Amino acid sequence: SGGTGAAVAANFGTLGIGTDTGNSIRGPSSHNALVGFRTSLGLISREGIVPLYLRNDVVGPMCRTVEDATRMLDIMAGKDPKDPITSFSEGKIPDSYMAFLDKNGLQGARIGVFRTLSENNVHPEISALFNKALENMADLGAVIVDSVEVENFQELRQNQWCADFRKDLEAFLAEYVKRDTLSSLEDVVRIGTKSDFAKTRLEMFVTNFGRGQNPEIPCGDAFTDLRRVAFREAIEKTMDSLNLDVLVYPSWNQPAATIVNFQEEYKGDNSQIIAPHTGQPAFTVPMGFVSGNLPAGIQFLGRVFDEKTLVKLTYAYEQGTKHRKAPN
Repeated sequence: SGGTGAAVAANFGTLGIGTDTGNSIRGPSSHNALVGFRTSLGLISREGIVPLYLRNDVVGPMCRTVEDATRMLDIMAGKDPKDPITSFSEGKIPDSYMAFLDKNGLQGARIGVFRTLSENNVHPEISALFNKALENMADLGAVIVDSVEVENFQELRQNQWCADFRKDLEAFLAEYVKRDTLSSLEDVVRIGTKSDFAKTRLEMFVTNFGRGQNPEIPCGDAFTDLRRVAFREAIEKTMDSLNLDVLVYPSWNQPAATIVNFQEEYKGDNSQIIAPHTGQPAFTVPMGFVSGNLPAGIQFLGRVFDEKTLVKLTYAYEQGTKHRKAPN
């Protein structure tokens, strides 16, 4: 979704759509001073997308404003028989998410500060922006609960990734490409790529996982996989016990990587850790800029299928701070 993020940020388009397996809506949005909605798994159909790990893949808006992203969400959300996981959203979608665009939405909101993801290996400028964002939210009427800990968090986050790339990719090729010469992961590797990074990644999948799954980690969805359910329940139990509306943390703990040195500088990503596995919604919005005029984002994590609360809070924060700037 990097191309989408750059294009929308540069005003080549008004609206964008990204696919987020672990980061790809929120990362480019954070690095391009955009709003990125990773919605609850099952809220928006993934039918027809090229999968990475379909058990985690989410489609969502990447826009310049929360209002634009919310308009897209109204259109995109809904049940699709071609993507069975959307059945979990039935009865949980309001008539319109636009009704929750409230400039005063932070008044009385309880914001949990998840320092677990904002204290270690954090760039000092990112830390300063994050703490300023908390001050801004308090000034806008929020109650800041600092800080929040989730019991057994480090243990629960382990072994959540699942090696189903081959299965998902080959199912996509069979459904949408329908060519004997392009039906397997090996066929994709054989055809090749001009990107050494992509080539290495594809070859890794072939070498590490052969033709099957990783037998040690069964691949289940976010509503039936007991490991994933336990992770989500621990987070939401903590939120419930403190009467929190959301948890917040920096979308990235380090500045955006430069293109020429991205493999060395690409670090600090917080988006991979919770929402892909738990199925919870996580929205990123701009929280300012660090040296080099590089944007940074703050992430709001909500309860599963509680997008309306995230819309309300992110909109109020955006309207109260106006951090986004068009590129020079």
